[in-house]
Amino acid sequence: MNAPLTATRLSPAEAMSSFLRLASLEITPRQIEKLAVLKDKLQPGARVFVALIDAVRQLKTAGFDPVPHVPARFVKDEDDLRARIKALAEAGSSAMLVLGGGAPEPIGHYDAAIQLMQTGVFQANGVTRLGIAGHPEGNPDITRIHGEAVLVSALKEKQAYIKAHGLEGFIATQFLFEAEPVADWARMLRAEGIELPIYVGVPGPATIKTLVKYAAMCGVGNSARFIRKQALNITRLLTVNTPDEFVGGLAELHYGQPELGIAGPHLYPFGGFDKLFDWLAGVR
Repeated sequence: MNAPLTATRLSPAEAMSSFLRLASLEITPRQIEKLAVLKDKLQPGARVFVALIDAVRQLKTAGFDPVPHVPARFVKDEDDLRARIKALAEAGSSAMLVLGGGAPEPIGHYDAAIQLMQTGVFQANGVTRLGIAGHPEGNPDITRIHGEAVLVSALKEKQAYIKAHGLEGFIATQFLFEAEPVADWARMLRAEGIELPIYVGVPGPATIKTLVKYAAMCGVGNSARFIRKQALNITRLLTVNTPDEFVGGLAELHYGQPELGIAGPHLYPFGGFDKLFDWLAGVR
């Protein structure tokens, strides 16, 4: 039997390359039009996160593992939830990412992911894996008012539900730019008894201008400071930033501190597929 990979057996470049083979990918509904590119560039069975039912069906047919978003604040009621989950499951999804959703007010009865989970609708439709959202730098809509403790308590409650119902669970984080906040946050979660594997949001290669725009839209915290600082230099706005240092740091955590449970990167192609896959080809 081969010995498990460890940081001591891998060079930094090898660790980064190996870690990226664990990557999942976030796509928008519009980007499903690039399915041929995904089939050419991604490994069969790769996890691809998406929002639309039709995209789930296309991804499944193409040989990928589609993981649709289910945002609580955009679900009207339990009948609406049943219809959505049934359709997503029939389209080929056995894993779903359950979110609160970014809307300031819910359109129906739900405003939190745990409320959707507690209906039992997911497992009733054959869903075996549930993902939940993680915020290494806090959720500005919640942390500012209620503090970090509320987020930790919510993660504990969701983990308890997942375990009690025999489901497989994972945490998918917001995107950020540095490994150190991820390490600190993961240590805190483990100390609190939260054991779910963590897939860390990583922005793919994009111009500084684009990254600043997404950081502002999504309320990304302290690790975005160096991006914003670079944006102050107008001559650098169109410079393409690549996440080599960030991914290298995450790979070091994955192999060197496995107790933190950093399971893989979750890639956001903010700069487009061409930049992302060209970069991946150069570092894998």
